[in-house]
Amino acid sequence: MGMVGGGRDAFIGAVHRMAAALDGHIELVCGAFSSDPAKSRASGADLYLPPERVYDSYPEMFERESELPDGERMDFVSIVTPNHVHFPVASAALEAGFHVMSDKPMTFDLDEAKRLQALGAHTGLQFGLTHNYTGYPMVKEARHMVRSGQLGTVRKVVVEYPQGWLAKLEEASGANKQADWRTDPARAGASSCIGDIGTHAENLMEYVTGLQITELCADLTTFVRGRKLEDDGNVLVRLEGGARGVLYASQVSAGEENPLSIRVYGEAGGIEWRQEEPNTLLVRTSDGHAQRRRTGYGALSQASADHTRLPAGHPEGFVEAFANLYRNYALALQARLAGETPRADLDFPTVEDGVRGMAFIAACVASSASDQKWQHVEL
Repeated sequence: MGMVGGGRDAFIGAVHRMAAALDGHIELVCGAFSSDPAKSRASGADLYLPPERVYDSYPEMFERESELPDGERMDFVSIVTPNHVHFPVASAALEAGFHVMSDKPMTFDLDEAKRLQALGAHTGLQFGLTHNYTGYPMVKEARHMVRSGQLGTVRKVVVEYPQGWLAKLEEASGANKQADWRTDPARAGASSCIGDIGTHAENLMEYVTGLQITELCADLTTFVRGRKLEDDGNVLVRLEGGARGVLYASQVSAGEENPLSIRVYGEAGGIEWRQEEPNTLLVRTSDGHAQRRRTGYGALSQASADHTRLPAGHPEGFVEAFANLYRNYALALQARLAGETPRADLDFPTVEDGVRGMAFIAACVASSASDQKWQHVEL
């Protein structure tokens, strides 16, 4: 694996590196870790990479890595930059013949997402997207239950993602780099809250249910005076098959940390999962019975068991969920490089999920700004 971004002082780059290394399938061999060449070289030294494999820019990395023989050059690149850099790096990687794993949202806007989708189809290269919450074992269990019909026809879906870290104008001082770029339209895109965490909620809703959002009605608000993008979003959604949903995302829910949650209600029962207690899935039936399913027990689905590393009672968290995506991506890529067809159960978010996320953002922004509140979401 090579990496673009994720240098000194970056949060998400270190998470990607830990996750990629966890199962022993992936080795970091090179990187262009910053737009500042000196910082990139210093970051590479921090990671004990040979100096000749630490590059001043991603174009230089793609060019020089392409010149190396098979078995020595990187096989894929992990992109962990701010949003506005995702498309130029990913498109350059695909054009250079390298497979891609990118942080979300996939691109700066919907047009870039469609262009990247077309380029991916043209090259035939593997593209992964780190909607990491789909990697949790009990999210896999929830998906299995819904898609195998155990809840009956889905009627209602509620997804919540409240955070409180932007309850004040954190970007004003310039000391909080995450706040600085995530609230900047030039780097984050048309949305902050919906683009950053709302897309996770959208992806989780569609992943678990197997139903795409067809229409939505959004109310986006900027509560903190002086902020350039919205910091709160409330969205009503209509899904395929007639199901209805509510999606709430907020960066100004003071005191909240990271309690992403999903509830799915079908005609025969409902399920509930919370990210802050990820080993538990609550199951309720329409006749009044309730069950608490836990990671690590043999009664769970194979999909859940395949993504569980530890015995029952040992928490599996954020990094492990990320690692499940990287493991599946790596095993699928190993099969492709060997000329084999990857196993069907090696699921990870793809370029199509990225396009869905950007279409969701575009529809939310359009709905909130328009008197015509219900907006179609491209399928």
